[in-house]
Amino acid sequence: MIIIYYLLVINAVAFFVYGIDKLKASKGWWRISESTLLLLALVGGSVGAWLGMKAWHHKTMHRKFQYGLPVIFLLQLALAVYLCTRV
Repeated sequence: MIIIYYLLVINAVAFFVYGIDKLKASKGWWRISESTLLLLALVGGSVGAWLGMKAWHHKTMHRKFQYGLPVIFLLQLALAVYLCTRV
């Protein structure tokens, strides 16, 4: 059950961090690094990162986000299916 809470929180964080970075970009402020944005996806926030990317129209033209986020999500999904079928 703790994993569900973790995934909800990390995806919400990823979603809002993408929005914050978009705001910073529009104001010309110091930005959140791309590696941090991708790391949020890697640690379980791939859905929130993808939704943030789409909702805020942020990083949509960058190939590493355009293709990387779906790949991260599919790998996480495959891992989840594998773990669920092994239990």
